[in-house]
Amino acid sequence: MKSDSSIVRELEKKSYEMRLKTAIMAEEYGGGCHYGGCFSIAEVLTALYFNILNIYPENPKHPERDRVVLSAGHKDAIYCVILAEKGFVPKEWLHTYNKLDSHLGMHPDMKKIPGCDMSTGSLGHGLSVAVGMALSGKLDKSDYKVFVILGDGELQEGSIWEAAMAASHYKLDNIIVFVDRNMLEFDGETEKIMALEPLKEKWQAFGWNTKEIDGHNIREILDAYESCLEKNDKPNVIIANTTKGKGVSFMENNWKWHYGGMNSEQEEKALKELEKKINEYSM
Repeated sequence: MKSDSSIVRELEKKSYEMRLKTAIMAEEYGGGCHYGGCFSIAEVLTALYFNILNIYPENPKHPERDRVVLSAGHKDAIYCVILAEKGFVPKEWLHTYNKLDSHLGMHPDMKKIPGCDMSTGSLGHGLSVAVGMALSGKLDKSDYKVFVILGDGELQEGSIWEAAMAASHYKLDNIIVFVDRNMLEFDGETEKIMALEPLKEKWQAFGWNTKEIDGHNIREILDAYESCLEKNDKPNVIIANTTKGKGVSFMENNWKWHYGGMNSEQEEKALKELEKKINEYSM
């Protein structure tokens, strides 16, 4: 893993490129996208796939690969774009996104998408599956790590906390969870719908190594990951404080963009704003 200033800047630029390609793909489809979560988790997914993960696009089922469980499966659009960028799937597939007979749907399907380790979308199940993967790795004495992307609204599911308890019990220090803490879910603020705070203390009470970072700061993401490499028999969670819809002004901090489609005026504005950010990193 590299984390010098040039790499950090390159990853920052890449995160906006992935946002832009996601918007272009989704608007070509014409049926809308889970823009809010896709854009809030962009830096985390970019850091993972372009710097952190030990993966093999030419051999997606390599036994020693790191596993990724996108438990918040509705953030699939940017995930598909990144898998195409990494060479797991043909970029031509992006033109078929969520269309009839496409490999790429609104939620990821491990039977159709090379590089996808788990079919997800029914919230609350991803961490349980990841615990099984991590426990299997321990029993097989493998070195792979299991990464999980959780939405914060998803933490209202009881199965998450059962899995959290199991991970601690089995001392699964090979699991690293990122919580996309954008404070908003499908129909409002998490703290009004079902309060999660004090969130950091909850994870600590369940026996997890817990870090809290700015989820849009690449340097903090990389440093937090490095801190998870110490073997101390505890699972790891990184609470990434983010902005829902990050990068597009009219989407930011607006729960109504959990899912939606843009009209032509909004699309033009969104693409211009994302292109401007990319150009700033090119200067």
